Amino acid sequence: MLGRMKPISFTIEAKLKDTLGRAGVIHTPHGDIHTPAFVLVGTKATVRGVPSDKVEEVAPELIIANTYHLFNEPGQEVVRDAGGLHKFMNWKGPLMTDSGGFQVFSLGAAYGKGISKIIKPQEENLLQSRFGESEPPKIVSIESDGAAFKSPRDGTVHFFSPERSIGIQHDLGADIIFVFDECTSPMETEHYQREALDRTHRWAQRCLTFHESVKEKSETQGLYGIVQGGRHEHLRRESARALTLMSANGREFDGFGIGGSFEKADIATAARWANEELPEGKPRHLLGIGEPEDLFDAVEAGCDTFDCVSPTRLGRHGTVYSKNGKIHLANAPYVRDFNPIESDCGCYTCKNFTRSYVSHLLRSKEMLGGTLASIHNIYFLVNLVKKMRSTLIDGSWHVFKDSFLGVYKAGNQ
Repeated sequence: MLGRMKPISFTIEAKLKDTLGRAGVIHTPHGDIHTPAFVLVGTKATVRGVPSDKVEEVAPELIIANTYHLFNEPGQEVVRDAGGLHKFMNWKGPLMTDSGGFQVFSLGAAYGKGISKIIKPQEENLLQSRFGESEPPKIVSIESDGAAFKSPRDGTVHFFSPERSIGIQHDLGADIIFVFDECTSPMETEHYQREALDRTHRWAQRCLTFHESVKEKSETQGLYGIVQGGRHEHLRRESARALTLMSANGREFDGFGIGGSFEKADIATAARWANEELPEGKPRHLLGIGEPEDLFDAVEAGCDTFDCVSPTRLGRHGTVYSKNGKIHLANAPYVRDFNPIESDCGCYTCKNFTRSYVSHLLRSKEMLGGTLASIHNIYFLVNLVKKMRSTLIDGSWHVFKDSFLGVYKAGNQ
C-alpha cells in the first residue's frame, strides 16, 4: 500500500551479542520510546496513588491503560468526548491500551464459566434475567465470536468481540493498541491451549481487518498482535509465525505482545521462543512482568518494553525496591531510621523524606505513605531499565547485570 501512513516505526540502535537483547527507539505520534523501557501501568487513566506531576518527574517512556476498566468506568464515550485518553488524563507522552482480554478471562478463571450461549451486544439487556442471586458474582463465557462477562461493578452483562475491543480502543485513542486475545493459565492442558490459540489467531485476524478498515485510526494507532501458547514451545513458535504472516489489505501488525499468565520460571523461555520467530524489525512487548531479576531475563530474551503493577502494588503495602533488595518499611527497624530509602536516589521521596517518616505514615495507615513508597518504586524501575539501555549501547551489559543482581539477590535472601 504505497503512501500509507505508518502509525509507529522501530529503529534498532544496538544489539547484545549472543542474546536477543537490543536497544532501540519506537517512534509514535506522541514521541519516541527509548527501549528497553519499563512501562508504567495507568489502569484507570492514572498511575494508582501517584499524582500526575510526580509521574512526570519520573519521566517514564510509556504508560499503559486498561481497556476493560475504562469501558466499565467512565466508559469509552466519555474518554472519546474528552478528546481521547491523552487529553483526558493530561499525558503528553506515548500511551498504550491493552485489549481487556486478560481482565475478562481472569473473571472466568477466578469464578468459573456460567453462560451457556453466546451473547451478542444487542442481547445484553435481555440477558440480565439469566443471572439470579444463586449464580456466582462474576461469570465469563468464552465462545467463537468473543467473550460474554458479568461486570463486577454493577452486575450488567456485556459482550466483547474482537471488533468491539478494537472499537473501544479507537475511542480511547492510545498510540499503541492490542488485539483481543484469550489469556490462558499456564496450568491449562495442552489440548485447551491449542483450542484457545486457534481462537486467539482468528480473533487477531478480525482485529487487524477491522482496524485497517477504519483509516483515520489505523493511520494514527499502531496495532500489536499477541503471542500465546502457554508453556508449550511448539505452540509459542507457531503463534509467533502465524501472527507475523497475518495481514489485512496489505497491512501487517505494527508490533507484538507476548501474553499469558506466566510462572516465574517460564518468562525467559516463553519470550525467547516467541522472539526467535518474530520479525526483528518490529517492537515486542512482554505483558505483566516487572520484578528486577525478570527484567534482565526479558531484555536478553529480546523484549523491548514490559509493564507491571508491582511498583505501586508493593508501594501501597509498604514495600520498596533498593539496590540491596526489597525493604519492608512498616517493620520496626525503620521506625528510627532517619536515612532516605536510598542515599543516591533522585526520586521525590528520597530527596525529601526519611525511612522513619514513610514508616510512620504506613504504620499510621496514612495514604501518603503508600504514595511516597510508590513514587520511589516507579522511579527505581524506570531508571533501572534506562541504565540497562545505556549498558546495551556502551557494551557494559554483562558487568552491570552481574554487579546489580549479585547485590540485589543477596539482599532478598
